[in-house]
Amino acid sequence: MASEDVKSTSESAVKTIVNLAEEAKLAREGVRAPGHALLSICKSLVAGGVAGGVSRTAVAPLERLKILLQVQNPHNIKYNGTIQGLKYIWRTEGFRGLFKGNGTNCARIVPNSAVKFFSYEQASSGILWLYRRQSGNEDAKLTPVLRLGAGACAGIIAMSATYPMDMVRGRITVQTEKSPYQYRGMFHALGTVYREEGFRALYKGWLPSVIGVIPYVGLNFAVYESLKDWLIKSRPLGLVEDSELSVVTKLACGAVAGTVGQTVAYPLDVIRRRMQMVGWNHAASIVAGQGEAKRHWNILEWLMHLGRQCVVKALGHCTRALFPIQ
Repeated sequence: MASEDVKSTSESAVKTIVNLAEEAKLAREGVRAPGHALLSICKSLVAGGVAGGVSRTAVAPLERLKILLQVQNPHNIKYNGTIQGLKYIWRTEGFRGLFKGNGTNCARIVPNSAVKFFSYEQASSGILWLYRRQSGNEDAKLTPVLRLGAGACAGIIAMSATYPMDMVRGRITVQTEKSPYQYRGMFHALGTVYREEGFRALYKGWLPSVIGVIPYVGLNFAVYESLKDWLIKSRPLGLVEDSELSVVTKLACGAVAGTVGQTVAYPLDVIRRRMQMVGWNHAASIVAGQGEAKRHWNILEWLMHLGRQCVVKALGHCTRALFPIQ
């Protein structure tokens, strides 16, 4: 018995050493063992979900006000700016009104992150395979442009997979206490939209969202890299030491890049939100208002409409500048 115990113990020890050696070899080759890879993915999803939920909750009042400003009827203006809009929500709906729709937005984070993570891995592998095949270099790595393409593909796939949740979140967000019909929550809204308007209604505004990903991701990447290179070369105000940017400087570069990308793609975001409201039989008063009946406009008509509004406003500013009232 003793010899058998010693034999089994030695065998288990040998197996443990062999497993450790195989994992060490995989680590040196840049490959993770399946268990470690799965654990890493789960940790990334949990961390991303918690961080995303906290960040979205922190800016939920501003996010809701943005959507209300985007979709409100121009003939029945209720929100004229940030301070006035937040005060109006607080006065008419209370503290809870500032966070309406935030639960659905947070619930969308984990599946969106999961799909994006998986899609990026698959898109990167596919693009790298095509690039190596075309270049004939089996040791080629992904270039920044190819990573940009993989990121755009992952963003579009993840956005498309969770788009119905974003669509109903927009409608829940614009509901007020005086709305003639209330969505009771995300699942009730999904079921109601599907039942009353059909499956295609869950993807209203999808096309401008896809189009908006391209300039947003592209400009975000380009501006960030340009700022980083400029800071490393010019070294202004001692922000760069030993050719490395500090965490705060990287955050600042990311904020500037995100602002530029969001600003350029913002008209498409406005169109997306307005298209999501089309066909809503029990539209909230903020959308229906007292103005003209809703039309089923497409993306080109929305772009032309927004363009006319911008031209009219620009002409108005120019006229007041040239001929000021005395």
